[in-house]
Amino acid sequence: MKTVIPALATVLLLSALCLRIAARPQTSAEAQRAQTASHAKAKSSQEGERRFQANCGRCHNPPDSLSPREVKAVLQHMRVRAMLSAEDERLILKYLAP
Repeated sequence: MKTVIPALATVLLLSALCLRIAARPQTSAEAQRAQTASHAKAKSSQEGERRFQANCGRCHNPPDSLSPREVKAVLQHMRVRAMLSAEDERLILKYLAP
């Protein structure tokens, strides 16, 4: 019993510390990095959509019911048939399976 109480106190203190760190507000640099990453992701998705429409949209609609794993497999097979570049494949995959 004597060792349980200090152990519990340690766990509670560490939990409180983790919660405090997780709840701290972002600095302006962190917020800017998060915003830049979000913007880059959105831009990448837009470029992926544009490339999907240019290369795939002539014959296909974007799939609604495929898992990201299935999308990747289909895209790998279609890359050869549609003569897509590696960059096209990467951007289209980000668009279809973010």
